[in-house]
Amino acid sequence: MGRMAGKVALVTGAASGIGRACALVLAREGARVFAADVDDDGLAGTCALAGGEPAMAAIRLDVTSEAAWAEAVGEVERRAGVLHALVNNAGLCIAAPLLETTTEVWRRQQAVNLDGVFFGTRAALPLLAQAGGAAIVNVSSVAGLTGVPGLSAYCATKGGVRLFTKAVALECAAARIGVRVNSVHPGAIETPIWAKMQSDGRLDPGSNSVEDLMAGTREAAAHATPLGFPGAPEDIAEGVLYLCSDSARFVTGAELVIDGGVFAA
Repeated sequence: MGRMAGKVALVTGAASGIGRACALVLAREGARVFAADVDDDGLAGTCALAGGEPAMAAIRLDVTSEAAWAEAVGEVERRAGVLHALVNNAGLCIAAPLLETTTEVWRRQQAVNLDGVFFGTRAALPLLAQAGGAAIVNVSSVAGLTGVPGLSAYCATKGGVRLFTKAVALECAAARIGVRVNSVHPGAIETPIWAKMQSDGRLDPGSNSVEDLMAGTREAAAHATPLGFPGAPEDIAEGVLYLCSDSARFVTGAELVIDGGVFAA
């Protein structure tokens, strides 16, 4: 029997990268997963990898919209009746020096990375509290623990996720509602976010330079990581699985750093 058998999970940013890996690992361990994203084609690919219903269902969700969150949580409740795990993973990274960071770039990252976590947590908390033991996992970053030149806006959002997580964890603990809240802090993980961060947070799938860009960032990540190689999305998903499962029943308000030793240096 899997570690998430009989449980229901909602994962955002599930069309690719860490979100896809989280959705697939949770489904592998027995959860009924609602995979959410704005990328319909990517979501279809994730669901196909999981074998489709009943293991996984796609939900179109713009995490920056309060109304969309209410709709998504309502759909989970209508179709499953309960929610045991929320993984707030959807994220956006745009690299730029501070003086070249426009207000629009600042606000786009705030909207996805921080507002999305706030909206999702607030919308899902009442349903999670009904589960009699539930978990929220917010995907932050090592950039939420320390500053990174050229990523000031991104660092601000991920640092916000870190402290938001702790505050909500203590609030839930004090209320005795049975909801644990933790954050995960990936280091250099080989996902599409690397190819997007230098191009205004967007990826042109038809671009011939994408693989070249990935190769360059892969080499840079390996050089910057004490273990000598970038992580894979599955490395993060296994940590998320632990925090969502009953194995972590005594863990709340914690930071799980999965970074190949970067933050230890």
